[in-house]
Amino acid sequence: MLTIFYGSFSHAGQSFIIAATPKGICFVGSPDGTISELTTFLPQTKLVANQAAIAPYSESLTAYLDGDQTTWSLPIDIIGGTPFQRSVWVALQAVPYGQTTTYSALAAQVGHPTAIRAVASAIGRNPLLMIIPCHRVYRKDGQIGGYRGGLELKQTLHQLETQTK
Repeated sequence: MLTIFYGSFSHAGQSFIIAATPKGICFVGSPDGTISELTTFLPQTKLVANQAAIAPYSESLTAYLDGDQTTWSLPIDIIGGTPFQRSVWVALQAVPYGQTTTYSALAAQVGHPTAIRAVASAIGRNPLLMIIPCHRVYRKDGQIGGYRGGLELKQTLHQLETQTK
C-alpha cells in the first residue's frame, strides 16, 4: 500500500489539504476541503499526517498564490487516473501562465476533438489543483465553466495570473 504524507496550508483565510509521496506532490484539495476529498481521490493508500514532508509544497503554493511564482519547479507525482485522464492532465500542463484554453481546444489537442465532455470530466478529476492548471480552461463562448476548487477560486486565479506585477 502506497504511503502518502499529508498536511495543510492556509492562504487568504482558506485552508487547503495537500499530500505528497516521496516522489513529489500528488494532491491539492479544494479551498476549505476536508480529508475525505483526499481519500476520494486517492483511495487504498496509507495516509500519514506529516506537515514537514509537505512544507516545501506549501511554501511554493503560497508563493504562487502571492503572485511571486509563475512556474512549478518542485516534483509532482500523478497517481491514478485513466490513460485518457492522464493525457488531459499532461496537456493542461502546457497551458502557459496567464493564458487560457477551451475545453474543445484541449479535446482536439489530446486527439479526441468530439470528446469535450470527457475532457471536462477528466479536468474535474485533476488531483493537483493550481499545479496542473485546470483553472486555465474556459468554455468556447468565453464563460468560466466549472472548477473543482469553486468558481470563486477559478476567478481569483485568473485575475492573479493576468494582472501585471
